[in-house]
Amino acid sequence: MTAAGLTEVENPSEIFLSEKPKDVSGSVVTAVLEGSRPLLVEVQSLVSKSGFGYARRRAQGFDYNRMSLLVAVLEKRIGLRLETEDIFVNIAGGIKLEDPAADMAVAVAIASAFEDRVVDAQTVILGEVGLAGEIRSVSQLALRLNELERLGFKQCVLPRNNYKNLNSHQDTIELMSVSSLKEALEMVF
Repeated sequence: MTAAGLTEVENPSEIFLSEKPKDVSGSVVTAVLEGSRPLLVEVQSLVSKSGFGYARRRAQGFDYNRMSLLVAVLEKRIGLRLETEDIFVNIAGGIKLEDPAADMAVAVAIASAFEDRVVDAQTVILGEVGLAGEIRSVSQLALRLNELERLGFKQCVLPRNNYKNLNSHQDTIELMSVSSLKEALEMVF
């Protein structure tokens, strides 16, 4: 909205990522769909020792119950000791995510913040996480990959089943397929 009225936003992904910090743990980029339009957004996480008798969990822009499930998967399947940690998740730019393809990015952001390890800023992470820690396929992968390519990202961690079913592979993006959250964490760290 401008003084002259509404103007078109040419590249919303660029706006969402314009203030993304570099070389900071807990920051991960994912590709989600809003309707039929792919958007790249930053998932931020902060994990710190709880100063109270119980750990606090907060999510802004991401479903709280889904975040709790992902924390449980990280504890049970990966072995992270998060029970005494305050965990905060934020989707930068004020967007609210409904797309399950953001699951793996949220889980990786939490693990990154907990272990204080940086995920490469040129890497995009997408995939749904199941209760066994498996990574499930996402819809409309070609749309998402085209958006990554357009914005110059170099790597994408994606579900193995999506990778097997790709008709064409992008030449400019290194595609890293995973079947479990454990594999994904080993790959990005």
